[in-house]
Amino acid sequence: MSRKYLFSSESVTEGHPDKICDQISDTILDALLSEDDQSRVAAEVVVNTGLVLLTGEITSKAQINFVDLVRNKLTEIGYTDADNGFSANSCSVLTAVDKQSPDISQGVSSAHESRQQLSGDELDTIGAGDQGLMFGFACNETPELMPMPISLAHRATRRLAAVRKTGELPYLRPDGKSQITVIYEEGKPVGIDTILLSTQHDPSIDGNTDEATVHAKIKQDLWEAVVKPVFADIDVKPDDRTRYLVNPTGKFVVGGPQGDSGLTGRKIIVDTYGGYSRHGGGAFSGKDPTKVDRSAAYASRYVAKNIVAAGLADKCEVQLSYAIGVARPVSILVDTFGTGKVNEERLLELVQQHFELRPAGILQAFNLQRLPAEQNGRLYQETAAYGHFGRPDLDLPWERTDKAELLKESLKQPSGATAGA
Repeated sequence: MSRKYLFSSESVTEGHPDKICDQISDTILDALLSEDDQSRVAAEVVVNTGLVLLTGEITSKAQINFVDLVRNKLTEIGYTDADNGFSANSCSVLTAVDKQSPDISQGVSSAHESRQQLSGDELDTIGAGDQGLMFGFACNETPELMPMPISLAHRATRRLAAVRKTGELPYLRPDGKSQITVIYEEGKPVGIDTILLSTQHDPSIDGNTDEATVHAKIKQDLWEAVVKPVFADIDVKPDDRTRYLVNPTGKFVVGGPQGDSGLTGRKIIVDTYGGYSRHGGGAFSGKDPTKVDRSAAYASRYVAKNIVAAGLADKCEVQLSYAIGVARPVSILVDTFGTGKVNEERLLELVQQHFELRPAGILQAFNLQRLPAEQNGRLYQETAAYGHFGRPDLDLPWERTDKAELLKESLKQPSGATAGA
């Protein structure tokens, strides 16, 4: 008897209050690293009605205008109209920023400054910026090797933003959410149970203010402009049994920071795998890549994705853990949930042999400190909405599958290779 179950994931648009904060935090990070690639950044943002508060710890030689960066990002997102209750032009921007604690910094900085005098492998002299555990995941449910529920949810929110910005649906406002429930049988996606879209909108459409009429118009428009394009190129599609819900309370006029406060780092499940995989608890946005919350999460995704791309498993989750000031991971776990084509001990051996998992090595392999400057100051802010993984619209180094062939070739060699990472 086949097992049938449902799994749901959600996404939010770039105008969601928490995502506003993530994008501002990463815009600041991009600007700082573009001028000084050794910047240490932990930029936290809070938004509420009429207010943006920037706080955190920043140590950098870069000279940037925080207020201008905030207002420019809010304008880009779409908060330009005071009628929304929140506007880039009129909100207050407050800053309260300190330098990074020297007790935290010494695990990275002291070693970095003295590494020329130390013997041995240079990458061993630079420790993790904090303790913690990170998970990376990949599966073969979608071309980008992501779980289907979060992939579809991100597609829907990206499309919501696109039809707003192009003017195809001019009555939409920046705040919005999606939630997709996928039907699984024996671990494979076979159908769509529920599509839920919530989008902020003008109180009237074409001069009509009747709530029922406005709601019906939005529901029909979103089906044509959002839902159909989302499912156009995939085999699993909604059918006549799929529930379709739009703004279930009836209206969504008050939104953004006027409707709810926002905070950097509060959408960690949206940022990763939609709850399909485990999460270590650390947020990404606003943190420079010496912090393993970010860089090691990218590295673990890279490992998992290459294992799946190599055909060595249908699903793969990689856990890394670190101690502050220590370079090498405290632990590495590879879990294929029974889908592995080779045993997990052998996969762990391959990971240790072919992947660099020390913090300095990750920075070097992905060029994480210099990429913002090389990409015209826009790297991390591009990941701060619609997910850090499974982004075919972005060229992200941790999304490449350039080690898949190497892994396959290595399987032909005898087991017992020494660890090199």
